[in-house]
Amino acid sequence: METLHIELDPRGVARLTMTRPEVFNAFNETMIAELAQSMDRLVADPHVRLIVLAGAGKAFSAGADIQWMKRASEASQDWNLADARKFADMLQRIAHCPKPVLARIQGLALGGGVGLAAACDIAVASSEAKFAVSEARFGILPAVIGPYVINAVGPRQAKRLALTASRIGAAEALSLGLVHEVVEAEQLDAALERWIHELLQNGPAAQGEIKRLFAQLEVGLVTPEVRELTAQTIARVRLGDEAREGFAAFLAKRPAAWVPAAEASASKEGL
Repeated sequence: METLHIELDPRGVARLTMTRPEVFNAFNETMIAELAQSMDRLVADPHVRLIVLAGAGKAFSAGADIQWMKRASEASQDWNLADARKFADMLQRIAHCPKPVLARIQGLALGGGVGLAAACDIAVASSEAKFAVSEARFGILPAVIGPYVINAVGPRQAKRLALTASRIGAAEALSLGLVHEVVEAEQLDAALERWIHELLQNGPAAQGEIKRLFAQLEVGLVTPEVRELTAQTIARVRLGDEAREGFAAFLAKRPAAWVPAAEASASKEGL
């Protein structure tokens, strides 16, 4: 691939790294297509347990490549619509991936880079990271990333970030819920390893079920339809092979079959 690099370790942790550091991993048509293709590939690979999305160099992602935006401003309505749909489809692949997706954020996360972070399940940032929903500075709006930003921080804070386009630090991003943990830059990979360790203890099928169910639930009234959906889901999952193994492992006081050997040993040592 031209813009991405994929590594898969023996535990099933796939690292998907954006490799355009010369433009702070700003994305263009090629990167959007390759991100979508890579997510499909990693979802289909039974050896992949979870995915870490990262950026090479000093930045996570500066959002849209300015040359890509310039081409868009000079293209037709039909071209722009098709192009925007590809971007929306790529973000949807990340957000609805049945496997956990973590964002490793250093340096800048601007515009669409914030959208990438918000589409991931878990985001870990270095203390020097800066975030901005910056589209209004260019006379456009954060349309495609908007739903993911709203889901991450709530509608009022999302609107504030979009209207002002101001940069915020990692501490504020944490307080808003845009990221889940902030650590010093030299501790970023160690922090990610802690999250990875926790995720690998849990049933992969159960994690996929969690993501599918939670995507259907909204904050608000628990209607009869919601109650029935949740009851049907747990009744079905409890009868699965993974549930049987999970309960058997707990009762036998042993690691479940899905826990990689190295992770099981680390758990015994109190990692």
